Amino acid sequence: MNMSQFYTTQDHFTIVPAVMLALFGCAVLLFDFLIFPDPRQRKWLLIFVALAEAFTGYGLYRQSAWLASQGASEVTGFQGSITVDGFGIFFNWIFLIAALVVALVSYKYLEIAGEHHGEYYGLILFAQCGMYFLATGSDLVTLFIGLELMALSFYVMVGFLRTEKRSNEAAIKYLLLGAFSTGFLVYGFSLLYGMAGSTKLSEVTAAISQRPAWDPVVFLAMATTAIGLLFKVSAAPFHMWAPDAYEGAPTTVTAYLSVASKAASIAFLLRLFAGQGPFALQSSREVWEPMIAAVAVLTLTLGNLAAINQTNIKRLLAYSSISHAGYMLLGLVAGNETGILGIAVYVMVYTFMNLGAFLVLVALRRQNIIGEDLDDIAGLMQRSPGYAILMLIFLLSLAGIPPTAGFLGKYYIFLALVQTKHFALAVVATLYVAVAIYYYFKIVRSMFVREPSDQAAMATTFGLRVTLAVTGVLTLLIGIYPDPFLQLAKTSSLFH
Repeated sequence: MNMSQFYTTQDHFTIVPAVMLALFGCAVLLFDFLIFPDPRQRKWLLIFVALAEAFTGYGLYRQSAWLASQGASEVTGFQGSITVDGFGIFFNWIFLIAALVVALVSYKYLEIAGEHHGEYYGLILFAQCGMYFLATGSDLVTLFIGLELMALSFYVMVGFLRTEKRSNEAAIKYLLLGAFSTGFLVYGFSLLYGMAGSTKLSEVTAAISQRPAWDPVVFLAMATTAIGLLFKVSAAPFHMWAPDAYEGAPTTVTAYLSVASKAASIAFLLRLFAGQGPFALQSSREVWEPMIAAVAVLTLTLGNLAAINQTNIKRLLAYSSISHAGYMLLGLVAGNETGILGIAVYVMVYTFMNLGAFLVLVALRRQNIIGEDLDDIAGLMQRSPGYAILMLIFLLSLAGIPPTAGFLGKYYIFLALVQTKHFALAVVATLYVAVAIYYYFKIVRSMFVREPSDQAAMATTFGLRVTLAVTGVLTLLIGIYPDPFLQLAKTSSLFH
């Protein structure tokens, strides 16, 4: 039987970046086993990661150029299971940047930890492959496969420090709670499939639009699906895994998990619930909007208040990450074009400022010094002024202080809430900015006011210096000169 009857050139075109990631991920595993058995040689595996990202980036560029040349808003493949549009391409660039930055700074960190294995780089690429399908999937099965490929990769990466008990404990907690949340998601998907008789999102949307908004089956499907997805974005009260996973995982993995995984899960959430196209469950908005609004407020509350008493910086940033998920959910609650743009901008700026903050912690990791507590960062201005100033920039941005990029993200979220007359939510979100400033400045105080606890040299590498410089410059540049970045974010609009 001729397979061309089933798969066309257009089908292949829609998955080229994912195929590149999968092939290079397998190549990393093979070459690590056959050619680089010596741990000291494994840094050369970064060449495969760089090539994978180069081919993936070229594939994304070709997709974007084709859409522009055809004047099309999207191209579908595999009988509508994959939808490549500006939304998917934008988010995949975010995943690419995060993966490349994390790979570049990982080898020195893993060498110091005594766990530099080639599988690590393969897992980075496999996780990114799963993220590709989360941003471009338009079928429940495709989305689920992408989610599980990403999640399984992260389960292993969180426990990558095999000799550290807290890393093992974090991986087990993440795995068990992840499996629990997946059960909710699959149950919700089964209800959606039962109502539509199809796994295509367009047909699911059509089936739900024919039912009353408060149909019990619709409500149950929305609730269980939302619970499964809210776990992935670490929204309260489904956030329990995040502090332990962030603290126990290698810091480089924490950086990747906090940025790329959250961005991919937000993309998945938006595909299902937002926009005006055939992929949005807008007909049941009155069912899920109050639920998402309540979760967003609870997420902001728990994330910000729990961060106040933290002395471990990774746990503090974990609760901070939870609160940022709350701001992104508020953009979904607003639901208008400004709200979706606000989420896109927020994801973009969050990538650079959060990656930057964790990269500074990577530099603090030295032999016999974990470098994660407030005591470890004490007196950083005296020891390494450049790192201290960069950390200050990232923390100001995370707090949303102008003229940093973080202010721009929060501005569009607040603007969307005001435009849609969610004034109470806008006030609550604004008040929590003040709380965030307090706990971020605990780190600033430790860096600039306290005396250094040790004089050990920073574990710096060329890759770490370059990535820190890039993230620092972009965190400032996006805030000072936002126009080109806003235009880029507008390409991700689901409002065709």
